[in-house]
Amino acid sequence: MIRTLTTAGAGMIAQQTNLDTIANNLANVNTVGFKSLRAEFQDMVYQTLRGSGAASGASSSTPTALQVGLGSRFSATSVTAGVGPMQTTGNPLDVAIQGEGFFQVQRADGTLAYTRDGSLKRDATGLLVTSDGFHVIPEVTIPSGATAVSIAPTGVVTAVLPGQSEPQQLGQITIATFSNPAGLTRMGQNLFQAGGGSGDAKVGNPGDNGSGTLQSGFLEGSNVQVVEEMVRMITAQRAYEINSKAIQTADEMLSTINNLKR
Repeated sequence: MIRTLTTAGAGMIAQQTNLDTIANNLANVNTVGFKSLRAEFQDMVYQTLRGSGAASGASSSTPTALQVGLGSRFSATSVTAGVGPMQTTGNPLDVAIQGEGFFQVQRADGTLAYTRDGSLKRDATGLLVTSDGFHVIPEVTIPSGATAVSIAPTGVVTAVLPGQSEPQQLGQITIATFSNPAGLTRMGQNLFQAGGGSGDAKVGNPGDNGSGTLQSGFLEGSNVQVVEEMVRMITAQRAYEINSKAIQTADEMLSTINNLKR
């Protein structure tokens, strides 16, 4: 009887984590370049009361094991790899990646991070930076007074400089790809950190070695599907309620036992 309480309690904890994941997805429905997550679960350790093949007579054995499960637990979060919808902005410094890959940026402590958020801007010195001021790597500087700034699908940045009539190349935006992008660690601020299961970054020009190309004047929206998340939310809520009913039933049975003798 006590096993029922702990088993159902573990199920409630698992569904609470599931709901936390769904809530985070819905909160980021308008976050540029956001990839939705799905909670994954696994059953917990089993108590084996009788093993499969145990002798049940002189010349017979049991065909199946006798086991009791002890609930479920949160095991991983899988990333939905679909590309989000392209949103037109008309800003030449807004860049979307069509396909695989991430922009490289340098954080304030000098470490590299990776992002799908291409809402780039110029800082006081003309460097291309993210909304948080992190430098795009390799660095690209757009001089003051430059006009007709353009970012090609191959990552080449050009602009017309003061006193000149022909566009001049200012730099090259590169793309980093990973053998297992789902293994990247989320850091917040639309950033990912490499290492562990992601493998090392392979850096190249957009369009090379299977990496995506760039689309200037667009941003990649979140790939969260609100309808799917609402269905998952309802399913998680019902599973939570069912586990709570199991706890209530176990409590009522314990109460009956407790009242057998008065």
